[in-house]
Amino acid sequence: MASKKQGQRQVLESMYSVIALVFMLVACVELGDAASAVDVYRLIQYDISGVPFGSRLASLNHHASSLHFSPGADLSRTVLVIPVRELDLGFVKGTTDSDQNGGLELLKNKLIELEQSLIHANILYPVYFAFEDENVNAVLADIKKNDAAGQQATATTGGYKFVVSAPEPKKVASPVITNIQGWLPGLKADGDATQLPTIAIVVSYDTFGAAPALSVGSDSNGSGVVALLEIARLFSILYSNPKTRGRYNLLFGLTSGGPYNYNGTHKWLRSFDQRLRESIDYAICLNSVGSWDNELHLHVSKPPENAYIKQIFEGFTNVAEELGVKVGLKHKKINISNSRVAWEHEQFSRLRITAATLSELSVAPGLLESTGGLSDGRHFLNENAVIRTVKLVAESLARHIYGHQGKSIEIFANGSSLAVNPSYIRSWLDLLSRTPRVAPFLSKNDPFVMALKKELTDHTDEVIMQNEVLDGMFTFYDSTKATLNVYQVASVTFDLLLLLVLGSYLIVLFSFLVIITRGLDDLISLFRRPPSRKVKTA
Repeated sequence: MASKKQGQRQVLESMYSVIALVFMLVACVELGDAASAVDVYRLIQYDISGVPFGSRLASLNHHASSLHFSPGADLSRTVLVIPVRELDLGFVKGTTDSDQNGGLELLKNKLIELEQSLIHANILYPVYFAFEDENVNAVLADIKKNDAAGQQATATTGGYKFVVSAPEPKKVASPVITNIQGWLPGLKADGDATQLPTIAIVVSYDTFGAAPALSVGSDSNGSGVVALLEIARLFSILYSNPKTRGRYNLLFGLTSGGPYNYNGTHKWLRSFDQRLRESIDYAICLNSVGSWDNELHLHVSKPPENAYIKQIFEGFTNVAEELGVKVGLKHKKINISNSRVAWEHEQFSRLRITAATLSELSVAPGLLESTGGLSDGRHFLNENAVIRTVKLVAESLARHIYGHQGKSIEIFANGSSLAVNPSYIRSWLDLLSRTPRVAPFLSKNDPFVMALKKELTDHTDEVIMQNEVLDGMFTFYDSTKATLNVYQVASVTFDLLLLLVLGSYLIVLFSFLVIITRGLDDLISLFRRPPSRKVKTA
């Protein structure tokens, strides 16, 4: 009889283990099904001369809320989910912003203003960007519904919980910037020992923005990069034949560190020997040439009366008139005592080299402005603007090189072997528009950098890569993107109720099993107070 009761007890204990295991598995399955993962991109973290800017943290683990929270709600431990189109910038800046109109251009302007507010602020909490999709919109709709009903997500009410597990951001040690140059040597006459003059076409290719992993800079300065590559391709055809090779060397430069005072251009120019530097007739820098309608601006440091500036400007003006567009001249002196430069050509001007920047921007951007941020995407780019820029620059250079100034001679005529190739331009614009290029996060062997080198090698000679350490006042931190895990969690009240029901169920089940296996008397004896020690002694 004793062995029978021992066997029944083992069966009973096994049943209890199975029941507990089933409930644990169900709970785990529900939690796994409720979780989804979203790619998110962190607000940049950097220092200027030791002063902190951007988002200073990366990890988060809080309940989610929308902008529809009730007045007086405690947001200290809350993740706010805000679609940009619904964002009142006054909420970010602590002011009132009543402009809630839609439209693509207004959205672009809002992104620009938001970005400038964020990158120039010291934010002590994590800030992430994400793309909208069906899952994100569904979660946001539920969050808004709960907030509108006054049920702000907390530990007691449940809701959604957002979790980003990320290590503490670390400083990027000795960030490298890479400059790439290529030559198209001119044709020397037999017995001519003199140095041929050189014309430089230069573009800064890297970007800066609120989210480094999203800073593709389609216009600034992806458009300039594509224009340079197409100009190099066109002149490589001319220079491949000795009969059409000009008596000018052409130097093509793709520089890095543009947003940081054109640090790469500065280092590149100082790597030139004196002979090469003195041979440069003039340099043309291209900056943001992909969103203009009918006018570009030629920015110069030397006075407009300067003979070289006059020559360059007249060359562009004559071709522009034939194309039905305008080129305006903008003069801005440089302050030698101030190391800050607004345009890339100013680095040339500091070395007394004649240079100009061709841009759709009429005024010089401020520090870290117009550097290829969130609003600078492919959908805001005008492909025809890049094509017209290539035609304008290539024709102006060719007429200068071959001595056809003032003549209506079309060298790069449509339909000819020297015509601008829209497909080539389109493919490179597409590549640049999906490639983030923030210099501190681009290694010297980055696939994009190597692709630029290969393309320049296909069209020019003596391609050289120059790797330098980005110096100056900037310090950058890593952890630019992460995975956001979204969990739909039940409230503590629900958990307690479930625990109470489960406990009652187990007690009833236990009592039932004891009664049928050992009898009612044994069940009662389990809850009967044991006799005192004195009674036992008696």
